[in-house]
Amino acid sequence: MIKTLTDSEIALWDKYIENTPAATFFHQSEWKQVIERAFGHDTYYLYAENQGKITGVLPLVHIKSPLFGNALISNAFCVYGGIVADDSETFQALDQEACALARQLGVDHVEFRNRQHTTPERPYKKGLYVTFRKELDADVEKNLVAIPRKQRAVVRKGIKAGLVSVIDNDVERLFQAYSESVRNLGTPVFPKKYFKILKEVFNEQCEVLSVEHEGKHIASVMNFYFRDEVLPYYGGGTAQARAVYANDFMYWEVMRRAVEKGIRIFDYGRSKIGTGSYRFKKHWGFVETPLFYEFELIKAEAMPDINPLNPKYRLFIAAWKKLPLSVSQVIGPWLAKDLG
Repeated sequence: MIKTLTDSEIALWDKYIENTPAATFFHQSEWKQVIERAFGHDTYYLYAENQGKITGVLPLVHIKSPLFGNALISNAFCVYGGIVADDSETFQALDQEACALARQLGVDHVEFRNRQHTTPERPYKKGLYVTFRKELDADVEKNLVAIPRKQRAVVRKGIKAGLVSVIDNDVERLFQAYSESVRNLGTPVFPKKYFKILKEVFNEQCEVLSVEHEGKHIASVMNFYFRDEVLPYYGGGTAQARAVYANDFMYWEVMRRAVEKGIRIFDYGRSKIGTGSYRFKKHWGFVETPLFYEFELIKAEAMPDINPLNPKYRLFIAAWKKLPLSVSQVIGPWLAKDLG
């Protein structure tokens, strides 16, 4: 039987996620609260139940935007989040329920953000997204030595420059660094309240690491912790960061601190092939793995193409890069809330 998550089943949902290897940080029930509070989107967290036990889950977010279309996404604002199920029968039941809901809501498409290719007959964006994951050694120094020579030298330059990392208790400095970085990329920034809610809701699973140079803040990253994994997710630096290799040092510090906590997996997250972030991660010696974002077309005739590499957004991106930071911080959230 397929049901929709309510408050009374949250504990059961979370227990299932914690004990199911295929589940990820982005399948956790807390995302429902985060997305509803931060962006106001409707959520449909579907689960399969058999004799009082959950046997599969599918978190769905409905984003209806005049600019970016009408879609059900699993899971919006997340890099992973497709169906997790104990068996093929449960998988199919959740899939069919999602498609029925999509038709009921009149969406253009359903997007399943999978780490594996689950439904070969569905179209997906081949050659667009990859993820970078690596197993860490319990010895901090061995992880440094494992970084390719040129990139390791850059990390050491950051160390020699006197950079230090600290853990912030709030998101103020993160928001400043992140909003400056995405403005420079021509991308609208999320509202500050989104980062505040992430920190509040995920609590110890969400950590903000900042980098300082001679007492001045120059970079920050928000990291998610799940089981034995760390995922640096939202990061950025100020104009001064590049000169002292702050971003390289920052991600090394995330790795170093994670090892000291007993973390085994470093997940560098999603990147579009050919972009600057893709090349940056390749320099660390991580092996890329393709992501399979599969689409069920409902009213649409083709997959959407909402990404910065699309030529039709070129003029918008160029103009956005020229905005004063304060202006981008005000206008950006109105657009970013629909870029799930």
